[in-house]
Amino acid sequence: MNRILIVEDNKTLAKLIAKKIKSELEFEVDIAFSLSEAKLFLKRYKYFLTLVDLNLPDAPNGEIVDYVLKTDNRAIILSASVDKELRKQLLQKNIIGYINKNGVNDINYAVNIIKRLQKNQNHKILVVDSSMIVRKYMKELLENLLFKVITVAHGEEAINILKSNPDISLILTDYKMPVMNGLELTSAIRKTHNKNDISIIAISSSEDDYINAQFLKEGANDYIKKPFSKEEFSCRINNAIEALENIHIVTNHSKRDYLTGLYNRRYFFEVTNDYMAQTQESGEKFTVAIITIDGFSAITNAGGSEKINKVAIDASEVLRANINHHDILAKLNIDEFCVVLKNTNYDSAINILERLRRKASSSSIHISDDQVVKYTISIGAALSKYDTFDEILEQADMMLYNAKLKGTNQIMLT
Repeated sequence: MNRILIVEDNKTLAKLIAKKIKSELEFEVDIAFSLSEAKLFLKRYKYFLTLVDLNLPDAPNGEIVDYVLKTDNRAIILSASVDKELRKQLLQKNIIGYINKNGVNDINYAVNIIKRLQKNQNHKILVVDSSMIVRKYMKELLENLLFKVITVAHGEEAINILKSNPDISLILTDYKMPVMNGLELTSAIRKTHNKNDISIIAISSSEDDYINAQFLKEGANDYIKKPFSKEEFSCRINNAIEALENIHIVTNHSKRDYLTGLYNRRYFFEVTNDYMAQTQESGEKFTVAIITIDGFSAITNAGGSEKINKVAIDASEVLRANINHHDILAKLNIDEFCVVLKNTNYDSAINILERLRRKASSSSIHISDDQVVKYTISIGAALSKYDTFDEILEQADMMLYNAKLKGTNQIMLT
């Protein structure tokens, strides 16, 4: 488990911060009340983050900061007051930032910074700048915020990197670069990736307001003017990433069934229509299967909505765990699912569907200590030998009807 070290001589405050971190985050928290105690902890553990007070009984002039950085640990400074000159000196060091320790809001801010750093580990940033010195500096700043970082010298390189790294969240681009400048790069990226996919921040020393405006018109999310302060840079980067995350949360909710997390009906048909168009070009064969939970009415009557919800969740997990990761799975109704099994023929499809049927029938749901629910599924499926997706779906629905006529726990594939 990751650990956090708090170095603070105010014991009440240190314990309050530790309690807040433990209650909201999964971290082990160590507390040191002096530099000498902190040294013992730092020799024993590698920390995700250290929160350090500038004025300690045995280190009144911020010596703790240099010591923490020397041990290759990240530091956030805690201070009751930081004057402008001292603040300037501190920010020249490789610290993440500083926090005033004046009240509860500042403690909450510290916890939010830790949460942000945790999330940053999931993001990759591409830095595009012709200056090696600037690239190196920005890379250091970003890696200190726990981002994964790739650097390149011009726009054409950036396009190639983006093709091989589709998980890039943010691109930082300079304006004046050889081969392809920042405006051209921004325009090229926006032809294939909208603002919901990738955030772009332009960074330039240009005094021309027209250039700044053009970046925004071409699709940049923000603009940072050189030279920039470390604090401004960090805040703008974190804000851009957080805005992108919020968009993804909202977008994901609109695509997903609230109960199971599977694709919902509307988004399922969007995805399958796109996939159908791809297969018409590639010639790839696939199978569409409609799956229902047998005895839905009986389960509902026996236990109400809570029981059927648990059955639906269990069935969704069984289906998700036993198909390939690239297949398309959706929940169409409370008791009905649909899956597109990609790159399958009759034999491979029947093997997968039989596995789904068998796994569902062997599943047990513990409602309470003395109540266990078992269920089965019926499956109707059709191969992609028809002209449209609607025709394939109609054939699968007909096969499901035939499966139900034969009884429960059946598979019919045409």
